[in-house]
Amino acid sequence: MRIPIRDVTPNTVYAEIIGWVHEVRDLGGLTFFLIRDRTGIIQVTVSKKKAASSVIEAARDISRESVVRVAGGVRAIDKAPGGREISPDEIEVISEAGSPLPLDVVEKVPAEMDTRIDARFMDVRKPRVSAIFFVRNAAMHAISDFLFTRGFINITTPKIVAAATEGGTELFPIAYFEKEAFLNQSPQLYKQMMMAAGFEKVFEIGPIFRAEEHNTTRHLNEATSIDIEVSFADHNDVMEILEEIIAAVYRNVADTCGEPLAHLGIDPDVPKTPFPRITYAEALEIANRRVEEDIRFGDDLGTAAEKAIGDEMGEHYFITDWPTAIKPYYAMPYEHDPEISKAFDLMHPRMELASGAQRVHQHNLLVRQIRSKGLSPESFEFYLKPFRYGMPPHAGWGLGAERLVMTMLDLGNIREAVLFPRDRHRITP
Repeated sequence: MRIPIRDVTPNTVYAEIIGWVHEVRDLGGLTFFLIRDRTGIIQVTVSKKKAASSVIEAARDISRESVVRVAGGVRAIDKAPGGREISPDEIEVISEAGSPLPLDVVEKVPAEMDTRIDARFMDVRKPRVSAIFFVRNAAMHAISDFLFTRGFINITTPKIVAAATEGGTELFPIAYFEKEAFLNQSPQLYKQMMMAAGFEKVFEIGPIFRAEEHNTTRHLNEATSIDIEVSFADHNDVMEILEEIIAAVYRNVADTCGEPLAHLGIDPDVPKTPFPRITYAEALEIANRRVEEDIRFGDDLGTAAEKAIGDEMGEHYFITDWPTAIKPYYAMPYEHDPEISKAFDLMHPRMELASGAQRVHQHNLLVRQIRSKGLSPESFEFYLKPFRYGMPPHAGWGLGAERLVMTMLDLGNIREAVLFPRDRHRITP
């Protein structure tokens, strides 16, 4: 019976494995194959003096990245990967790989990002690349476990919508029978509606779509957003949940992803909580002190400003108390100073990871806020209706999955953190 490669130990007497041929070395009398599955790599050694003729014949024409079945005795050997090797009694080529390969899985010959994505199915065969997605899986597992344990309800909201979440033109229009529709920018409006339904605590992990004409190493046009909404809570309450989740993700990755992290050559530290908090005004002061440009109150913080502030903070941190004018209409203004909102961004020293706020829950104030952004309340009637019939105070946030993985693993390009990236130039594979 086939067993995972990681379970083949030097104490195993006999093993049958199935995997891909990672590398081949022919030294004349000996041929060494490295066989790989998702659990690891093992060495298979064929001695042309000792092996059966059927084994020697099968081994002669095996190409790299072919799928093979190998069965034989196992022995300990110090120089082999994992300290063990198989001397095969049987070798069967299950699926032969063509040549030349689209890219080098062993990575002796590096490939550009476009080449890698064009052959993504093969790119993720690289142990270093697959390690990213084992880490991402552990991160998503930790987030779901954290939220389920704390009584959150998992919801699924529409990705085809009739109106923009925040207005504006950064939407992908689609033909929807006789109507115009759009791909959703965010589950924001729907998760707020679930607060009116009495669900109290909800979360969703799903795709979002932004028609922004970026062409950078930190932006995607389809991304995965981790969203929560909590009733009878304010911005401080959900910031505490957010920092606890980030720490939980790092802990779970550290505890369960030792081998993937070794492939990546990193050991991310679990961030200490609580995270520092600075106001928008304080962030502006830091940026203006360190960046040679005049950033005024009410301006958004650009890449250079974010980097300057991140360099000074040196760890995860929150920027709080943003100007109401530059945050979405659903961000709650302070009662004593309506020019400032109860909104926040979670920052890694490299970039923004999440944004959130206490939400406006009063119908009349929400209508005024929508109008103040130059939008029509009539376009949001489906969203506004629940606010007339008992909407509790609530708060929430959205966290970018790819940015979380990118910063945790110190990746140079956000496309590394998603299997099949979508940007302004790519819609295949």
